Amino acid sequence: MPTHVALLRGVNVGRANRIAMADLRAVVESLGHTDVATYIQSGNAVFTARPATAGTLAADLERAIAEQVGITCAVVVLSAGKLATVIADNPYAGETNGKFLHVAFGQAALTAADRADVERAVERATAKGSPDEATVVRGTLYLHTPEGLGRSILAAELNSRKGPDRTTMRNWTTVTKLQAMLRTD
Repeated sequence: MPTHVALLRGVNVGRANRIAMADLRAVVESLGHTDVATYIQSGNAVFTARPATAGTLAADLERAIAEQVGITCAVVVLSAGKLATVIADNPYAGETNGKFLHVAFGQAALTAADRADVERAVERATAKGSPDEATVVRGTLYLHTPEGLGRSILAAELNSRKGPDRTTMRNWTTVTKLQAMLRTD
């Protein structure tokens, strides 16, 4: 059976949308998925599932989380193959600190309009002296913030735009840890 990663958007940030990872594991298991494991408190789970599209798995998880935990959040599900492609496509492979590289994951690839928005945000940030970079590869956004995400002018520019609300970001350390978890499950 195929393995997947589920990424919850906007959970355990401040006091809103709180979900314990034990509860997340229970929700995933309640849908009949196996080999469930979670990683850190930002809403990451790996699991083995029956054959289904990533979109179907995400919708099932969103519904189950709402029903069983009482919170509403977007869920992005990636196959192990999709995650491997994202890792292989990394345009910033020379960055050794995983906290300075982030990937925006969505259930759908970024559109041409989204790409244009990213390019304009990069131009605005560069004009303000930002060392940050963003690259879209195969519809996935990679954000390199050498001074950290909290100080990133580009991240602020990207957050100010109306982007896909079903997108969630993870740092490279988390991305590679999730891939390692998939390999061992």
